[in-house]
Amino acid sequence: MNIEDRLDDSSGGASVAESGFEKMSRYRWTICALLFFATTINYVDRQVLGILAPTLQKELGFNDSQYGAIVSWFTLAYAIGYLGIGRLLDKIGTRIGFSISITVWSLAAMGHALVRSAAGFSFARFSLGIGESGNFPASIKTVAEWFPVRERALATGIFNSGSNVGAVLAPLIVPVIALRWGWRAAFVITGALGFLWLIAWLAIYRAPEHHPRVTAGELAHIRSDAAESTTRVSWAAVLRRRQTWAYVVGKAMTDPVWWFYLFWLPKFLDARYAVRLGAVALPLITIFLFADVGSIGGGWLSSAFIKRGWSVNRARKTALLIAAVAIVPTMFAPAMPTLWATVAIVALAAAAHQWWSTNLFTISSDLVPRRVIGTVVGVGGFAGSITGFIFQRVVGNVLQANGHNYTPIFIYCGLAYVSALLMIQLLVPTMKKAEFEG
Repeated sequence: MNIEDRLDDSSGGASVAESGFEKMSRYRWTICALLFFATTINYVDRQVLGILAPTLQKELGFNDSQYGAIVSWFTLAYAIGYLGIGRLLDKIGTRIGFSISITVWSLAAMGHALVRSAAGFSFARFSLGIGESGNFPASIKTVAEWFPVRERALATGIFNSGSNVGAVLAPLIVPVIALRWGWRAAFVITGALGFLWLIAWLAIYRAPEHHPRVTAGELAHIRSDAAESTTRVSWAAVLRRRQTWAYVVGKAMTDPVWWFYLFWLPKFLDARYAVRLGAVALPLITIFLFADVGSIGGGWLSSAFIKRGWSVNRARKTALLIAAVAIVPTMFAPAMPTLWATVAIVALAAAAHQWWSTNLFTISSDLVPRRVIGTVVGVGGFAGSITGFIFQRVVGNVLQANGHNYTPIFIYCGLAYVSALLMIQLLVPTMKKAEFEG
């Protein structure tokens, strides 16, 4: 008997609680763990180049403008992939879509070892961006399928924290591999991790209503929110909604900052404080450990507010406001007198960004029905990656032109979030969920 039959037949149609399913399974958290590990691998793979950038620039002769162009191709491909993968996931589902995504990005990550020129690295980064664009749309869609609204921010915070774990692991393992076996081995070994995850994903993942490890009680908990239509919605209908644009604007204005942290921090620390490959691990680990705390903390606080009776609107926006204000001091990072003063201020900003990101991802499921989440997240990711593409090139050209002065870049990083929150408030003052016909 499948789960739906057990729900219908238990105690003659009585409620789950009345029919003896009080002790429900918690398999949804196993699925969340899978998403966490995928995100961890995703961030290890994308950060390898940033960690090796000073070494590669010296060995292969890239200047700042060329490096900015190389990393910008990743964000352009990420934008293109994000736009298509969201719609594809809504059509073919997360199990197949996620499998395709991680296969492409793992092959691309390993492919960096085969190139030596700026053009070759640009192609490798473009391919990596196409593959990696599937991670967050697939993860957010999976959370929407496996968790009720009141648990989604926490689940998102947990899987999103994998980005910071990956960012911590990369500076731990990449320098060791590169110094022992060369920089090519760093790309090959880290890229191969995705295939280990793929085996686990295909063995474990099923939709909750078809999963043998999910009890009727847990399925009822997952489906405890009001039922939603499954009728497909056109692109035009999605793009006409203010709710879509609230999410899109939030991503477009703040995603470039995170790309900057990932791709330029090792170079900034090298230029400002002469932190070389063998010593870069500790500052980066410190920054991204703080980011990890911010990711989970932001999701926990938002969910805690809702459990205390706050409206979703008040809870999410309060969490976003805390993050936006905490990020403002990062404007002064280049002026800090010591390395660890700079690390402290950037670590606070990284934690606040992930706090922000967790809640921004979650409001996508607050603002639109499950059937269009993949599409909306895809459009938002496209916008954030396009602005990231532009920003990476701007950063490279600004640094090349003004003698490696990072101050204008950090000023934007400090002000982007409060500006984005103001735009979100103007677009969705009450965060009412969009309605679609059908």
